[in-house]
Amino acid sequence: MSEFIYPCSGIIAGVDEVGRGPLVGAVVTAAVILDPQQPITGLADSKKLSEKRRLALFDEIKEKALCWSLGRAEPEEIDQLNILQATMLAMQRAVAGLSVQPELALIDGNRCPPLPMAAQSVVKGDSLVAEISAASILAKVTRDQEMAELDALYPGYGFAKHKGYPTPLHREKLALLGPTPFHRRSFGPVRQALNTKAALGQRS
Repeated sequence: MSEFIYPCSGIIAGVDEVGRGPLVGAVVTAAVILDPQQPITGLADSKKLSEKRRLALFDEIKEKALCWSLGRAEPEEIDQLNILQATMLAMQRAVAGLSVQPELALIDGNRCPPLPMAAQSVVKGDSLVAEISAASILAKVTRDQEMAELDALYPGYGFAKHKGYPTPLHREKLALLGPTPFHRRSFGPVRQALNTKAALGQRS
């Protein structure tokens, strides 16, 4: 991991999100404050780790971090607010859930939500900042598990495989089966499937 120079010597939280692009499910965020006395080796961008490695680090982060918290915004909130504002809200919820208030929050990406402490965005932060890497792992494993649970409820859509992203398989199943209650109605392919279903209902 490349070195990122923290603009603060106090307690730092890393914040990241998973699930902005999918057509279904919540956007999940995590905030993590690592414990310098219990270093964790192998932290990296969750997308660059194998599933087995992510799961091992998921457990290690929860065990060794000074504190951690998850936040989320549900599909209904995404539809009401838009995905960017819903993501900011989910990040605020993750930071608010920390049992220790950090002096600085480092946010993956190029935008910061309004927070009660200093905050700085870090482009590619999940590859540069250990705290953000840890947050990305917690968020991704949590959301992937939720997609596996949704796959068990709605086995026809392939959620466990594509994790809700708009792959050709997902779009095909969406057109064929129609949206589930967990799909994001404001997203184009879902809206199109709803319109198609309504049109077919009017013809019948």
